[in-house]
Amino acid sequence: MTEEPHILYSVENGVAHMQMNRPKKLNAITAAMGGEFVRICREVDYRDDIKVLVISGAGDRSFSAGSDVGALDDLGEPWEQRNRAEYDRDYIAPLLKLRKPAIAAIDGYCLGGGLEVAMSCDIRVATERSSFGAPEVRRGWHAGSGNTSILPRLIGYGNAARWILTGDIFPAAEAHRVGFVQDLVSVEELWPRVQAIADRLARNPPIAVQSAKNIIKQSQGTSIMQGLAWENDGYTLCMGTEDAAEGIKAFAEKRDPVFRGR
Repeated sequence: MTEEPHILYSVENGVAHMQMNRPKKLNAITAAMGGEFVRICREVDYRDDIKVLVISGAGDRSFSAGSDVGALDDLGEPWEQRNRAEYDRDYIAPLLKLRKPAIAAIDGYCLGGGLEVAMSCDIRVATERSSFGAPEVRRGWHAGSGNTSILPRLIGYGNAARWILTGDIFPAAEAHRVGFVQDLVSVEELWPRVQAIADRLARNPPIAVQSAKNIIKQSQGTSIMQGLAWENDGYTLCMGTEDAAEGIKAFAEKRDPVFRGR
């Protein structure tokens, strides 16, 4: 009997869907799945017909409980583990490099590496029954792909320190309160809400969207003045596109614009 793929992938109406597909293992992520993350993220960025990526987990218990602890040896010796991104085994690096917007659709556990996958997305929508945490410290290590550097930028130093240093698991309401989750919805509302956001992003001009995302991310680690300089460069680039001209024309003609990514 053929085993189902651990990553499911499809594209529809400009939206790419990537689903971690190990529900019996709470969608724990293996090194091989990291390779699929790399492949899919490259395709999403290279294909002009794809405007946005949505990431989810199979089943009704978990977005992802993180790395498969039982398969950590697959990452190799310490030096190989350190260089896992260069060896195309890391699932966070390709998400951080993604030029197009990504949405995390979270239902259930979002822990450890799963939390890192979610925080590497641009927008997070979660069900009220979801739970969040960085439990690695309780096992003798800390996260290696973003929790200690990205999480404080998302939810503030104190909140991040509490999550990471205690290793506790927090309810969805707390994740929403500190701003990790942008939308908190019922189970029934999850996919309609995610699809509505994805469709909205897919209708926007891709050059402007990707330029704005790039500047938002880059400006998090620099001064306001440097961020403003990058912003002005991005604005100037966008204003020279056919899409900007179409947006101005459509506004004057009181009609919906038709963007072509040019």
